[in-house]
Amino acid sequence: MATYKEIKGTNIEVVSSDPSNPVEGQVWYNTTSNVLKGLSFLSSAWATGGNLNTAREGAAGAGIQTAALFVSGRIGPAGAPPGISADTELYNGTSWTEVNNINAGRWQTSGLGASNTAALAFGGQLAPVPSGSLTANNESWNGTNWTEVNNLNAAKSLQAGIGTQTSGLAAGGSPGNTHDTELWNGTNWTEVNNLNTGRSSAAGAGADNTSGLAFGGDTPPITAVTELWNGTNWTEVNDLNSARRILAGAGTQTSALAFGGNIPPATALTESWNGTNWTEDTDLNTARWALSGAGADNTSALAFGGDTPPRAFTTATEEWTGAGTVTKTFTDS
Repeated sequence: MATYKEIKGTNIEVVSSDPSNPVEGQVWYNTTSNVLKGLSFLSSAWATGGNLNTAREGAAGAGIQTAALFVSGRIGPAGAPPGISADTELYNGTSWTEVNNINAGRWQTSGLGASNTAALAFGGQLAPVPSGSLTANNESWNGTNWTEVNNLNAAKSLQAGIGTQTSGLAAGGSPGNTHDTELWNGTNWTEVNNLNTGRSSAAGAGADNTSGLAFGGDTPPITAVTELWNGTNWTEVNDLNSARRILAGAGTQTSALAFGGNIPPATALTESWNGTNWTEDTDLNTARWALSGAGADNTSALAFGGDTPPRAFTTATEEWTGAGTVTKTFTDS
């Protein structure tokens, strides 16, 4: 059997503390902890998470991979009359739990928030499906209950939600595949500078209302256009590789993920954004559109719910781990 030196051309390092900048494949023995360690590369992948309690599409998503929220949406199995749910479900990184309902159930609604204890759900379409009126209703979640707060300036659905409960953006939407952008300061919505490309059913990512990203959607036609928000204006940047609508997004302006959507048909495509370009990455296990998403960046995200071919709503949840390196501890077991 070949030795480590024969394979790598060097002996295993013996050090008193872990290297500050190890490279992939490097192995060392830490004399302080008496542990053999190495730096390994992990490929990006979607893994199965805990299923939702109720299959829905067009619901609001918020939070991160280990603390997410799934709000309202359209229900009804294939072949049955559709309806609208007011249910809220909370994800703890393992399973979904039903918690207190939103006050106004709706679908094609939008959400934003950095956790499952502080989120916002706004806009959407009221019952009956599919001909209910649009709403400007805006509700705030405190981890236990929903409270109605100040409405959007205009009733809309299919908007891109960006930011947090106290600092957010609502971009685009229907009717009219609008250019409108509204900024949320924690109390009120204010109309600000428009998107360059008016659209509905786009996805969004961003940490707050000064730094956002809007991508994909329906103009019509279905578009791959990506725009960046600097707190004042939208600027067109590099497009998605695949145009799609009713997709989901997660992350920030410099580290985002776009997944699922309708091309048509429903797609499992995943693309990763590094602040400059989109790169095609590992596909979802379940192709779907009108799904919801959550996540802090392009290394950690969650995809849940949505509509799968041929028009069947799903409870499937998938957890995303982006490519990268990890320090591993070697044992004799």
